[in-house]
Amino acid sequence: MITGTSPESFSAEGTRDVTTARLELTREQILTYRRSVGALDERLPPGPESLRRAAWAGLQDSMPRAAVLSIHARVHGTGPDTWEDPSLVQLWGPRFSAYVVAASDHAVFSLGRLPDDAPGRRRAEDLAGRLHAFLDGRKMSCSEAGHALRVHPNSLRYAAPTGTVLIRWDGARQPNVWTVPPPDVDPRDARLELASRYVHAFGPATPAAFAQWAGIRPRAAGRDAFDALNASLTPVRTPVGDAWIMTSDEPTYRAPGGPAASARLLPSGDAYFLLRGADRELLVPDSDHRRQLWTPRVWPGAVLVEGEIVGTWRRAQTDVKVESWRRLSPAEREAIEAEAASMPLPGIRQGVRVSWDD
Repeated sequence: MITGTSPESFSAEGTRDVTTARLELTREQILTYRRSVGALDERLPPGPESLRRAAWAGLQDSMPRAAVLSIHARVHGTGPDTWEDPSLVQLWGPRFSAYVVAASDHAVFSLGRLPDDAPGRRRAEDLAGRLHAFLDGRKMSCSEAGHALRVHPNSLRYAAPTGTVLIRWDGARQPNVWTVPPPDVDPRDARLELASRYVHAFGPATPAAFAQWAGIRPRAAGRDAFDALNASLTPVRTPVGDAWIMTSDEPTYRAPGGPAASARLLPSGDAYFLLRGADRELLVPDSDHRRQLWTPRVWPGAVLVEGEIVGTWRRAQTDVKVESWRRLSPAEREAIEAEAASMPLPGIRQGVRVSWDD
């Protein structure tokens, strides 16, 4: 169904006056699309190309080894050390969280977030320059480097948008940090690529949601990016409001979806539910369930069964506790248990045990 009209320029909120028809998308179409582009219905074959696709919108790794579990949900043959594959790098990415991204996409997730304002850019570049001069080719703990420069170690992440800082964090203590040559990419081009990836992976999307996800300020920066992508965007109407998709993705939204995976255990911060505002309502309609998934502190993982999030999970060593939001069938429980048993957990030699709270 087509309704409404299409805009000419975006407001700060991501809306505009319309002159052409809007494509109307249902919740089922949107979630089927997101699972499809996110490779959650069928795992990809092993290899660098699949890893890059799995990390197309970045793999948040703020919870130790969350990136490995996100890859595992999407790529066959994932092992505990897959995050260290030469085709991947680790950096402070969107919202200055630890991320694993494809090495070839380093510029997108760094320069794409370089501050637009002069003071913010100067702070990033000055800090990056000081860090580079001090390290002089060395790798060092973030704590040691920060104290040597007389800045709080956590503030070193503000140098990351220059594209010259990489990290290695194995989940214990402070990450190691080092510097690399700046990418030969225009920051504006990197910003547009980051925005297009966001719309592709999280769409339908708005400029405000993009700016919030990326952690870029001011919010007008998100609007400017969408304005620059204008010719590549199609306006849509969703159950939670008007938004935008990449025009090239429209056939995928319209196409009938294939069978959903029987079960996936998505880690805290996985891209599939790394959402805010109305997008959370679309993914999880029940308000009580939303509060259980998006908690004020550390989020649990999400249990995805046949294309719907049906509960949460947490792990302590080899014990996985599942809190389901509805009664699960024996076959669904078996699929979840098989998924838990297959998780590539570092240092775990005995079998994973699943307990249920439903």
